[in-house]
Amino acid sequence: MQLPNIFQSVPLSLGFDSASGSPNIDALLEQFSHFGVQLGLERIQRLLADLGNPQQQVRIIHVAGSNGKGSVCAYLSSVLMEAGYRVGRYTSPHLVSWNERICLNETPISSADLHQLLLQVIAAIRESEETPTQFEVITAAAWLYFAQQQVDIAVMEVGLGGRLDATNVCDRPLVSVITSLSREHWQRLGPTLADISREKAGILKPNCPAVIAPLPPEAEPVIKQRLAELNCPTLFPPPAYPHSPNWAVYSPPPSSLIPPPSSLQFPLPLPGAHQLINSALAIATVQVLQQQGWKIPEAAIVSGMAKTQWPGRLQWITWQNQPVLIDGAHNPAAAIALRHYIDHSEKVRQPIHWVMGMLTTKDHADVFKALLRKGDRLYLVPVPDHLSAEPEALAKLALEICPDLASCEVCEDAIAALHTAIKTGADSAAFTPVLCGSLYLIGHFFRDIAREDC
Repeated sequence: MQLPNIFQSVPLSLGFDSASGSPNIDALLEQFSHFGVQLGLERIQRLLADLGNPQQQVRIIHVAGSNGKGSVCAYLSSVLMEAGYRVGRYTSPHLVSWNERICLNETPISSADLHQLLLQVIAAIRESEETPTQFEVITAAAWLYFAQQQVDIAVMEVGLGGRLDATNVCDRPLVSVITSLSREHWQRLGPTLADISREKAGILKPNCPAVIAPLPPEAEPVIKQRLAELNCPTLFPPPAYPHSPNWAVYSPPPSSLIPPPSSLQFPLPLPGAHQLINSALAIATVQVLQQQGWKIPEAAIVSGMAKTQWPGRLQWITWQNQPVLIDGAHNPAAAIALRHYIDHSEKVRQPIHWVMGMLTTKDHADVFKALLRKGDRLYLVPVPDHLSAEPEALAKLALEICPDLASCEVCEDAIAALHTAIKTGADSAAFTPVLCGSLYLIGHFFRDIAREDC
């Protein structure tokens, strides 16, 4: 589908709050939101060319996959910064503000800088061509920022898929990383895991090294065929293994890509068994960079891993004097990881009082099957400002899948649902409230509680 051009409806004076006069990033980007997701490289390539091709000035690590992209990017950014490099990081979606998506040395871009960048990007949009999407506009701003800031290296997370994603405009990444693969975004990437894997493999480039997570059987021949076609030197790192509380060990496999380094013991601050895979991917990527001449001492790896933070994923907060577990769990694979953590964590007190909201595009039944158990309580809420699944329809589906729930209710929002969940659990010997189902829902909750504290 060809998008219309809205250039003339995007005045460059827009983007300031009328009351305070401060930059209003939401207002600038909202003009592009109604175009939705439109995969393709023509618009972003034309826009970047008109901006002077800033992406050609940035050395990158490119990260695609279904789950774990964000935490791998967080590990890499933290380690590289500890090694003394000037590091850009681009991830999506954000939780609270657009600024989170574009970071320099772990610090989100300022609103003033982001505002000016967006004005530069919008000014470069040609009146005679179709308008770029919202994701393309913010991605162009990220490329421009990293070039202007002369970063040593940027860690770029794919938004959706890989082959036609707006981040896929670099011909020679330092390393291409593909994290865990599962069936997600199938409406746009194809109905099978093989189709989805083919799209993810679109970030691979001829003769450029790749680091690949353990592959599902349906994905393995697709990825390996593409690696062979492009002659990509490849590492398939095994998961790290637990060593002691919050520590793990990575033992690299034999490979012609890197000499046989010794095993590395490192702190693992992000919880969940899936982080054994994600941390191994990050460390293997660092080892490839070391072979390319990047100076990254072992001490920087250890301290960088220790300092890694990735909010909204298996994150514990205290709210209303009650520990609450928060996690995106936005697709079946992520829901399985959350359930595994719940079943094996000493911090979790069961039954679970779930507060959940999901987008219409998600596999609701599979998420419920992964999470819900007999005796749990479920509170369903809409995801504000997004294409939310109807809570009433989700409630009906949840009871079909798990009829032994202690209760299943619909609430107006996450705050009201958590109040009810905590009040109901007050008479119980043990319970844990868990907020999950969508990173957008979590971001909205964080904004709400921030307003409560003001």
